Amino acid sequence: MGSYHLGRHLKILEFALSSMLRRRTKNLGLVLVFAALVFLLSSIVFLTGALRTEALATLEASPQLLVQRAMAGRHALIPLGYGELIARLPGVGSVTPRYWGYYYDIYTGANYTLLGIGDQGLESPGSTPLRLVEGSFIMPGQRRVCLIGEGVAEVRGTRIGGMVSLRDARGWMQEYEVIGLFASPSRLLTNDLILLPEADLKAHFGMPDDRATDLMVEVYNPHEVDNISRKILERLPDARPISHAEIQRTYETLFNWRGGLLLAMFLGAMAAFMILAWDKATGLSADERREIGILKAIGWETSDILELKLWEGAALALVAFLAGVTAGYAHVQRFGAELLMPVLEGWSTLFPAIDLAPRIDPYALGVLFSLTVVPYIVATVVPSWKAAITDPDRVMRAS
Repeated sequence: MGSYHLGRHLKILEFALSSMLRRRTKNLGLVLVFAALVFLLSSIVFLTGALRTEALATLEASPQLLVQRAMAGRHALIPLGYGELIARLPGVGSVTPRYWGYYYDIYTGANYTLLGIGDQGLESPGSTPLRLVEGSFIMPGQRRVCLIGEGVAEVRGTRIGGMVSLRDARGWMQEYEVIGLFASPSRLLTNDLILLPEADLKAHFGMPDDRATDLMVEVYNPHEVDNISRKILERLPDARPISHAEIQRTYETLFNWRGGLLLAMFLGAMAAFMILAWDKATGLSADERREIGILKAIGWETSDILELKLWEGAALALVAFLAGVTAGYAHVQRFGAELLMPVLEGWSTLFPAIDLAPRIDPYALGVLFSLTVVPYIVATVVPSWKAAITDPDRVMRAS
């Protein structure tokens, strides 16, 4: 009995596929439109996930607690005396000042991040993890030298032994010899980065000797970070403690917002698909009505016709969905999401060449499936049910 029912379902599936082949032009058009929509939506899902993963990789080495100073609602240089006060708080392991800033290059239109390296080098807690590709690191006491990221080297057209010219706070051009090229686990972090000796960076920006850009705070117990932040605010009202978790949430919010912006941009495509599904739901073509009438006349049950149309809709929707998702994955992984990256890259001119690794999120794909495949199948079955419960002679006369 079970084999009979299985064979019956397989025969209906075979008939559904042959019926679709007879209307191959129409069905091919539907598949292309459907797959194009799924391609756009899945590309957004994969790209947002890949960028989120890349961003989280940049935060792995970020300090447990970062303390900045706010003045008039803006980031200002922080006195080194703040670090001495914070270091005396119970539970604080160490406080390390950081010296860094942004530099706009009028010749290339790129924005660089300049970071000062002291005698500790890059061994301090929360420092940037770098891998030297070529050359050597900055040695204690060394001046007028720099290390550059791969993006800066490409834009500037320089390598080891070359010179990088930067205009300082007084308007004078200062030259630094390139002694090393570096990379990191995330190119988002280092593509626009230039490392300078700490003394050179302070002179470049005109920083007072008793000020730093911000302070990195190491806390013995990670669960006490919020308590340490509260104590810092009580003693230093103009300080702005930023925990590792807060930075992560900021990145999450940023990419969720930009992903939502992309989805909003393609609402028109979604609306077009809904119109297509609505058109499919509001009626059948004359040939489809005639086919249903003939099947009813030769003894097909209403349930058989519904199963036939269910197979047709499911086959078309699944083929289009799989094609769209596969194309979206390839678009992000193979081609770097060239159609979408300009919206998500940000404001910098110096964009990092990121090897995106899209992550398959079952929840996101499930939502995408329920918003595209399920409505289409329902829109296919409903008008077929209306025709199947109508008298065959009436259906054929109407067609």
